[in-house]
Amino acid sequence: MNGSWRVRLEAAFWLLPCAAYFVFPDYLVLGSQVLTAALFVVSLDLILGYAGIVSLGHAAFFGIGAYTAGLLAVYGWGEPVTGLILAGALAASVGYATSFLVVGGEGLTRLMVTLGIGFLFHEAANQASSITGGMDGLSGVSMWKLLGLWRFDLSGKTAYVYSAVVLFLVFLLARRLVASPFGLSLQAIRENERRMPAIGAPVQRRLVSIYTLSAALAGIAGALTSQTTEFVGLESLSFERSASALIMLVLGGTGRLYGALVGTCMFMLLQHVFSDINPAYWQFWLGLLVALIAFFAPGGVLGSTTRWLDAMSFRFRRGSGGPA
Repeated sequence: MNGSWRVRLEAAFWLLPCAAYFVFPDYLVLGSQVLTAALFVVSLDLILGYAGIVSLGHAAFFGIGAYTAGLLAVYGWGEPVTGLILAGALAASVGYATSFLVVGGEGLTRLMVTLGIGFLFHEAANQASSITGGMDGLSGVSMWKLLGLWRFDLSGKTAYVYSAVVLFLVFLLARRLVASPFGLSLQAIRENERRMPAIGAPVQRRLVSIYTLSAALAGIAGALTSQTTEFVGLESLSFERSASALIMLVLGGTGRLYGALVGTCMFMLLQHVFSDINPAYWQFWLGLLVALIAFFAPGGVLGSTTRWLDAMSFRFRRGSGGPA
């Protein structure tokens, strides 16, 4: 698929959330939840899709960001943007501190370490119920007007636009990063981590850097969720959130960034539809769909679609006599 078509598709993709604001005004609350979840999945794609680090405890950083922004608001500082920055900074600090445990291992060891980190923070938040609210969640979160102008209302208009702008800015940062020499070196590490030191690449330093950045973005996603919903629950630190993010990423396609966005939209919208149709068995139908996509489209929805478009473009050029 040539560059002009890619640019057009990208422009059309980002126009969709803009159009949804006007076409589906009654679903803006759901839309903001999709956007914040997409930001979280993008943060996971940076370490899994580009660095090859599988994590089942990524929700730890999401929860840290959520509780940071929530506690700031509860104790008198409800300014959204600074709360977002502080939440990302704290999540990055924790990510940096734990990154040496994660990148020091390989394969299953890394997976188990990330899982243990997730369980550790979940139980810590549960035990510190006097601060976090425990199983009841953190209530009393009240946000100030966004930039002193727009109030977070029940219709979700401000929350939707706020979430969309943050996601877009973070996505631009992530795309620029993965296209840089640093991002290309991460992909080389993912393909063959043992060979990279032979050419002088500082493997551990780069894995620590991307893991820290990913934690920061996950923290921003968590803070964004707590600010737009004005509530923080223990589920923000749960294993289910980490697993769901992994499923969304695999569904859309790893190592593409846009796959994180597509997979999140598909998963959450289908979850909403299936749960409305059958509240008791919606997970069965969603699980069946994920299994079928994993079997017939191992590169995810976006990966399979890209390969099909590339094949069609190649056939078109051959048929028109252009260069193959």
